[in-house]
Parts: sequence; C-alpha cells; structure tokens
Amino acid sequence: MINFGYKIMRDESIDLDRNDLRIAGYLKLHEPSINLCIGCGSCTATCSTGHFTDFNIRQVHTLIRRGEIKHIKKEIQRCMFCGKCQLVCPRGVNLRNVILTINRAIEQIG
Repeated sequence: MINFGYKIMRDESIDLDRNDLRIAGYLKLHEPSINLCIGCGSCTATCSTGHFTDFNIRQVHTLIRRGEIKHIKKEIQRCMFCGKCQLVCPRGVNLRNVILTINRAIEQIG
C-alpha cells in the first residue's frame, strides 16, 4: 500500500463530566467579566507574546471552559502582562486579572 503521509486521528470528543471544571467555576466567581467574553479573538490578535510564541489567550480560555487544564499553568506563565489584550477587548474583559485569577486558582485547587 502506498503511504500518502496521512493517518487516522483519534476522536477528540469533550467529556465535561470527567473534566475538571473547578478552575472555570473559580474564575467565574472571582472575575465575573470573563462571562462577557464572546470569543472574538481581538486579544489574541494583539498579544505581544503571541507574536513570538504559540501563546493564545483565547485558547487558554476555551480550554478552561472545557475543563482541560493539564498544561494551563505552563501556558499562562508566558503572558507578559503588557495589557494590549485588555485595551482592544470590545467587551471590557479584564484579561490581566483573568490570568492572575487562573494562577491563583491553580495554586489553591491544585
């Protein structure tokens, strides 16, 4: 058989019953402005860190909402807290505090 360089990918369904949603709950409780996020991507488009690394604040938010928190601590440590994301957010989400709150949640929850 000829190898065309493709392979079958495993199914990636999201099982919210098994995922850890404690950090998402903590974030919603301590930084309610995150509920205003519409996922437009303005924050990611202007991110200084995102231009030089594969950091993506929108992806971090999505992973936390899904409860997929395995590599979140390492990911949020890349943030330079420049504040550009917060300046361009059309909904006024306090993204600096979101990152700090996620970090606190990881320390408290584990």
